[in-house]
Amino acid sequence: MSAVTVCSLSDIAPGSSKRAMVGSTPVVIVRIEDSVYALHDKCSHADVALSDGEVDCDLKTIECVRHGSRFELETGRPDTLPATQPVRVYKAKVVDGQVVIDDSEDETKDAR
Repeated sequence: MSAVTVCSLSDIAPGSSKRAMVGSTPVVIVRIEDSVYALHDKCSHADVALSDGEVDCDLKTIECVRHGSRFELETGRPDTLPATQPVRVYKAKVVDGQVVIDDSEDETKDAR
């Protein structure tokens, strides 16, 4: 699989997130203004959906609701404990008002 359209940009309010499936993989899509970011939708510390967490537009992070670890949207790296391992980051873009995720290995950033 490579590029997959997951939703309309208008389906995600600015400063919020939405869970989407890319094949069988859960992905959290985060919108900050008209930019979108995509990460694996599972905290690397606990089996918790990041899409349930709070988005910080200034820091460009999303916070895990269980223990408060924040993950950088651009790199997937945690910037607070208890998480110490990054989550996978996917290439995300808006094409004609649609959010497109690319999960191909050569197009995917992996912070590990």
